[in-house]
Amino acid sequence: AYLDTRQDVQGRKIGTTGYCMGGSHSLMAAGTYPDRIAAAASFHGGNIANDTPLSPHLLAPKMRGFVYVAGADKDNSYPPEMAARTEKALTDAGVAHKCEIYEGALHGWTQTDFPIYNKDAAERHWRELTALYARTLN
Repeated sequence: AYLDTRQDVQGRKIGTTGYCMGGSHSLMAAGTYPDRIAAAASFHGGNIANDTPLSPHLLAPKMRGFVYVAGADKDNSYPPEMAARTEKALTDAGVAHKCEIYEGALHGWTQTDFPIYNKDAAERHWRELTALYARTLN
């Protein structure tokens, strides 16, 4: 509703992007507002497919937009079993999606002021995000 009040927001399609905990929020928004969210992206998101009743992956059956999830191969917040659970939830729900693991990246790889910044992975994430929005929001 807030975005509808803004003159600088055009159209009804919205894209969400989240990093770390924001990755969970991006996916939760996609499941909560499926009529508005045309694309949702999560980069080095943590706990997006956990064992709690509020886990974002449980909203997959409600998602209608394209979902992109990128995790690091060295990330305790998104271990392989969570990546598999995320992929399965999205696939089983028929959600258009792409889930990837960025080899050689650590949790937080996009943050230029962090010692774990990974230039190649960060540039890849921008390419994926801009391509996602170009496909879904135009």
